[in-house]
Amino acid sequence: MTDSAASPAPAVPAARRGAEHGGRKSVVVFDYGFGNVRSAERAVARAGARVEITGNYDRAMAADGLLVPGVGAFAACMGGLREARGDWVVERRLAGGRPVLGICVGMQILFERGVEHGVRTDGMGEWPGTVEALQADVVPHMGWNTVDIAAGSRMFAGVDAGERFYFVHSYAARRWELEVHNPRIAPPAVTWSTHGEPFVAAVENGPLWAAQFHPEKSGDAGAQLLKNWIETL
Repeated sequence: MTDSAASPAPAVPAARRGAEHGGRKSVVVFDYGFGNVRSAERAVARAGARVEITGNYDRAMAADGLLVPGVGAFAACMGGLREARGDWVVERRLAGGRPVLGICVGMQILFERGVEHGVRTDGMGEWPGTVEALQADVVPHMGWNTVDIAAGSRMFAGVDAGERFYFVHSYAARRWELEVHNPRIAPPAVTWSTHGEPFVAAVENGPLWAAQFHPEKSGDAGAQLLKNWIETL
């Protein structure tokens, strides 16, 4: 993993870091061996951020935003994330209200569990629920699809209804199980899509955002989504 054994750099005040880099926000694409890190890096850079690919704990903690990609099997991704201490990075950042964006399997592992071929794997448990096989005539769900954008979404601000995003997956969260009973706490904004059946396509939950589709491969609509995320950092 890139820079995984590097010594932590001295702390630099956020205002000074911004001035040194033309006011651009810093984003770490977390490299734990499972994800299209180069395409994510290029897309986030085009959206206006200063980007680094690394598995270094200290750099991932210090960045303004952390992007967690993921491809392949839920169990393999979760194992790789734990081995790289990525689960701890995500938990520590969220505990401090610091932004995290999960993409594809990087979104799936945020749920409580994943079930693949009858094998259950514990996820990070940021949200209750199970990631399981899509019930559709054609699997994997591969290609462009529309989404039903959540009301008041910041993630999809500036994205027209009917825009299409690029999906590649066979598993998904088919139900949303988190219930918020405190009227003073805003419930997560959940965006849905349909392939054979409805499934969770994106979630905005305070500092934690996630997308089942690939914004880095979704043309102008995906670029707008990444720009919206960077603006929240």
